[in-house]
Amino acid sequence: MSTQAPTFLAGEVPTDVQIAIVAARFNAPIVDELLAGCVRRLNQLGIDQARIHIHHVPGAFELPLAAKALARTKRFAAIVCLGAVVRGDTPHFEYVAGECARGIAQVSLSENLPVIFGVLTTNTEQQALDRIGGSQGHAGERAAEAAMEMIALLARIHRGV
Repeated sequence: MSTQAPTFLAGEVPTDVQIAIVAARFNAPIVDELLAGCVRRLNQLGIDQARIHIHHVPGAFELPLAAKALARTKRFAAIVCLGAVVRGDTPHFEYVAGECARGIAQVSLSENLPVIFGVLTTNTEQQALDRIGGSQGHAGERAAEAAMEMIALLARIHRGV
């Protein structure tokens, strides 16, 4: 397990970008803190509240479909998907976590858009808490940084830099 998050490199982010966030309602106490951290960090990085569009879905499994629908609007420079899947006693975890990850990656590649995987997949609730401001940092903040860095990278690529 890596505990070393990459250093954030903001680069140039166009001033008019719109960012969508899709947050799962399942495991709400954890996801709500992911969302708060993500929004807080986007605000710190210069994205005001009016340019952040928050949508909710029932659970992590529904994140890819919502992300695809938002991507198809062509309104957003990035979409951040937030959720928490905590392992239980059944194979449900593997199905939900795996399909969620695959779906989010597929949307990102098919739509040529940063779709950020801000979904915690942990063995215990404590591990999730450690990743929302505990000993492992804040995954919501890191998801915001990943979105901003990818927006800046794609802007440089499109300018031919």
